[in-house]
Amino acid sequence: MITPPAPKKLFLLDAYALIFRAYYAFIRAPRISSTGLNTSAMFGFTNVLLDILKNEKPTHMAVVFDPHDETLRVQEYPAYKANRDETPEDIKIAFPYILRIIEAFNIPIYQISQYEADDVIGTLAKKAEKEGFVTYMMTSDKDYGQLVTENIFVFRPGRQGNEAEVLGVKEVCERFGLSNVEQVIDLLGMMGDAVDNIPGIPGIGEKTATKLLQEFGSMEGLLANTDKLKGKQKENVENNMEIARLSRKLATILLDAPVELEEERLRVKDPNPDAIRNIFEELEFKTFLKRVLPEPAGTKEVASIKVKTSKASGDSGQGTLFALEEYSTAAEFESQAPSSLKTLEDVPHDYHLVDTDDSVEALLKVLAAAPTFCFDTETTDIEPINATLLGMSFAVEPGKAWYVAVPGVRAEAEQLLARFKGIFADPEKQLVAQNYKYDFKMLKKYGVEVANKVFDTMVAHYLINPDGKHGMDFLSEIYLGYRPISITQLIGKKGKSQGNMGDLSPEEVKDYAAEDADITLQLQRRFDGDLDRLHARKLFDEVEVPLIKVLAEMELEGVRIDERFLNSYSEVLATDIKAAEVEIHQIAGEKFNVDSPKQLGTVLFEKMKISSDIKKTKTGQYSTDEATLSKYEHDHPIIGQVLIYRELRKLKSTYVDALPTMVNPITGRVHTNYMQTVAATGRLSSNNPNLQNIPIRTPRGQEIRKAFIPGGPDFTILSADYSQVELRIIAALSNDENMIEAFLMGEDIHKATAAKVFGVPIAEVDKAMRSKAKAVNFGIIYGQGAFGLSQNLGIPRTEAKQIIDSYFAQFHRLKSYQADTIDSARKTGYVETILGRRRYLADINSANAVVRGFAERNAINAPIQGSAADIIKVAMINIHQELSSRKLRSKMIMQVHDELVFDAHVDELEILKPIIREKMMGAVKMRVPLEVEMNTGDNWLEAH
Repeated sequence: MITPPAPKKLFLLDAYALIFRAYYAFIRAPRISSTGLNTSAMFGFTNVLLDILKNEKPTHMAVVFDPHDETLRVQEYPAYKANRDETPEDIKIAFPYILRIIEAFNIPIYQISQYEADDVIGTLAKKAEKEGFVTYMMTSDKDYGQLVTENIFVFRPGRQGNEAEVLGVKEVCERFGLSNVEQVIDLLGMMGDAVDNIPGIPGIGEKTATKLLQEFGSMEGLLANTDKLKGKQKENVENNMEIARLSRKLATILLDAPVELEEERLRVKDPNPDAIRNIFEELEFKTFLKRVLPEPAGTKEVASIKVKTSKASGDSGQGTLFALEEYSTAAEFESQAPSSLKTLEDVPHDYHLVDTDDSVEALLKVLAAAPTFCFDTETTDIEPINATLLGMSFAVEPGKAWYVAVPGVRAEAEQLLARFKGIFADPEKQLVAQNYKYDFKMLKKYGVEVANKVFDTMVAHYLINPDGKHGMDFLSEIYLGYRPISITQLIGKKGKSQGNMGDLSPEEVKDYAAEDADITLQLQRRFDGDLDRLHARKLFDEVEVPLIKVLAEMELEGVRIDERFLNSYSEVLATDIKAAEVEIHQIAGEKFNVDSPKQLGTVLFEKMKISSDIKKTKTGQYSTDEATLSKYEHDHPIIGQVLIYRELRKLKSTYVDALPTMVNPITGRVHTNYMQTVAATGRLSSNNPNLQNIPIRTPRGQEIRKAFIPGGPDFTILSADYSQVELRIIAALSNDENMIEAFLMGEDIHKATAAKVFGVPIAEVDKAMRSKAKAVNFGIIYGQGAFGLSQNLGIPRTEAKQIIDSYFAQFHRLKSYQADTIDSARKTGYVETILGRRRYLADINSANAVVRGFAERNAINAPIQGSAADIIKVAMINIHQELSSRKLRSKMIMQVHDELVFDAHVDELEILKPIIREKMMGAVKMRVPLEVEMNTGDNWLEAH
């Protein structure tokens, strides 16, 4: 039997379409490298490329770019594509990187003078069809539908985890309601294309064009039968025949571009390992690098190794390559990071192992004489409560460091650390660390209290470049031009394929650990001056560093969880979930998988016909996300049941069943991790568990807070929450007298707003008026416009605009404040909070309106949200100091947005409440007073 040859599978990628798609997919949360480079476009493009190579296994491939020069269509019609926004600067910057990525994969690039990418792709696709290829044109451009045949397909990459969509003749015809794909050209000619500025026939959109093609067969058929048309439509068609023909010509993809089908050149080849490594490391695509170039066997890093943010290394004494003061921002400086990196083998260094009494004494003398010392710990676990201390690293000058091996027996370890207590107890000394919170918790666990002044390099860099990355490896490479030893290197070099740090000898760990202290010290010397140059010193010394200890002690204290309640509530939810599912099936008249978006969409919109105007997504499915279904909640009872079902499922799996698994077996409590250097606005975040996301908006979600209970029988939960703090801040920042007056009078701010906006006495403000005013009050914080308000309230956009206009007429200083803030940001490149925290806005002067709009909204939001973050941080520091100085048994155990939660001893409540109120209300001084709502209860829900 003769085996038939394998099919030839050609993928032709429309580069610009995919690059723009990738960039805008991350527009709300851009991927920013440690150098401040926006890598969204590069990341998205690479991800699509890797998915195609892995899942579709093409035999041939090419990437096609639009030309740099004037195209044939522009020569024909100068207004073609003339209304497009300027290409975002970050996309322009991305192009060279993407070219390097494509070249690293040994994929050919086509770019033909005067011919657009779709012309080149169309020409190649048709030529490939004659040579027996099956071709997939990878794009999201609807114009390509005209090229589809039995062997040529449009391939649209999936979005947000959805599968890719492949469009053949059948799918294209169904999508547009046509009888053949050639009619796509006529359709585009009639309806025009706003994106490409193809005029089309006035008054004819897609639906009308489809109906006309179904009646007349083609554009020429339409133009020859205008006598069958009526009214304005007849007039528009007859008066625009030449424009219609021009539009059709502009929409026609050319199939005679001067390009040859070079089969061997197009054949998929192995990537260039060196080129892949260079570009991926430069862009910090570590996961992609592992996918393309898997590590050799025996070098895999295992989860039990301590991978702590404090990992550091450095150029021992070699200095830095750039001076930050020469650049306008840290991100700009970091974008100039060196491409060639030194390692420990390239620089002189003097690292010592301290494992005898004499060597300990020698080190103690060095530390006693040093005004500043750097400190780091090596442990067995990323969670200090579970970790065993293996060693400590110290450095007092660049290039010289010590690693102290700590005995494995706890009593012996504590005896050793006791010898260092005098060093840590000296308030005149400065301790330098990276992610000091971790080291503080480890020392406290072994009975060592720290009284030193502290400099945390991770926190310092967070203030210098809040949008960047703050890990030690990145900082070392960028600021010191030095690549540190990695865990993988360390284990692989010692011939070990698995295990944790505890499996290595102190001598094996020495260089790796000593690097931590060495490089941390060098970075501290760099960042110390940068804090002053960027006016971040006061915020660093008075807020962020003091907060570290507060967060560490909150994390160590933890919070008690009522596991029995959660287990019981899980059973209740399981019953409710089943009941909701049965109800859904009964309403639908059939059983189906409610968790399947595809099956749910088919039932709701095809069988039950909940709505006739619902459109399918690009993947061919109906959208069934919460936002979409909520629009139809009042149209049919099944929608409400589906939303209830989903809420119940999420509550059960994400919170009720998950929280008991997070209880630490040693303490019997849940210990979250507060992350101080994540949100660029200054807000804290938390994980394991994420306390910021504990539900509060629905009664079922609120029940989960019952599981957070006091630590003992003599304690109660106390919650203290700032009242409308962000609105008070914006009133103070804008100096708007009407809003300030409402707060000073103690009025309900939303009622007061409604009274002014709707022109009625405050006593006549009804619930609907207050609700609308509340939506506007909070919407202005995020730069919400008429469209957003109309969506939020479910009202017409014209009404939303009227409300907003009336709002700003009454609170006119808010409008001018927003304009002034944006104008200032355009000049300086940043905005500031009340305490001077800066948010840098690289895109504030972007020529692209969409990109610039996001930056402008951040300019308005960041000072408000950041000031709220600063205020509660100051309150936390002051409360913690007061509780500690008075040696109270009550503890602060949680911070959630604008709320502080305490495990309060019942005998101390009368002392505790005034302290909390005074410190929270007095955190900062503003024209608008801060207000605090406080309550106690047997659980968090009762107290909230």
